[in-house]
Amino acid sequence: MMMPMLWQPSVLLPSAPDLIYGTLCFIVIAIAMYKFAWPSFMHALDTRREKIEDGLRAAEHAQDEVAAARGQLESDIQSAHRDAAEIREKAQNAAKGIVADAQSQARKEADRIVNDAQVQIDGQARAATRTLHAHLGVLASELAERIVGEQLQDPAVASRVIDRFLDDLQADQDSDAGRTREASEQRA
Repeated sequence: MMMPMLWQPSVLLPSAPDLIYGTLCFIVIAIAMYKFAWPSFMHALDTRREKIEDGLRAAEHAQDEVAAARGQLESDIQSAHRDAAEIREKAQNAAKGIVADAQSQARKEADRIVNDAQVQIDGQARAATRTLHAHLGVLASELAERIVGEQLQDPAVASRVIDRFLDDLQADQDSDAGRTREASEQRA
C-alpha cells in the first residue's frame, strides 16, 4: 500500500529542503553583500554625489565669474564710449582752434599785404607827384613865357613863379584828397 503524501511537489512552491537551503544561502549572500559590496557601492555613490555637487558649485562659480566679467565688460565699453566722446570733442575743439588760428593768420597776412600794397601805392603816387611837379614846373614856365611874351631870364623869378604855382596846385590837391577820404570813410 501506498502512503499518502503529505506534500506534493509544485511548480510554485519549492520543496522544504530547497526552501531552507535557498533561504540560508540568500541570507549569507545578503550579509556578505551588506558587509563587503554595499560599502563600496555606497562609497562610489557618495563619490559620484560629491563630484556632481562640486560640478554644480563650479558651474555656479563660473556663472558668477561670467556675470562679473560681463558687468566689467559693459563697464569697459561704457568707459570706452565716454573716452571716445571726449576724444571726439577734443578733436573738434582742436579743429576749431586750428581753423581760428588759420583765419587769424590769413587776416594778418591779408592786412600785411594790403599795408604793403598801400605803402607801394603811396610811394608810386609820391614819385608820380614829383615827376608831375617837375613837368608842371616846366610847363608853367613855358606858359608864363608865352603869356608874358618874354622869357623868364632870371632864375630866381622863374623859381618863385614855379613854386607859387606848385603850392597852389598842392593846396587844390590836398582839398581834393580830403574829400576823397571822407567819401571812402562814409562807404566803409
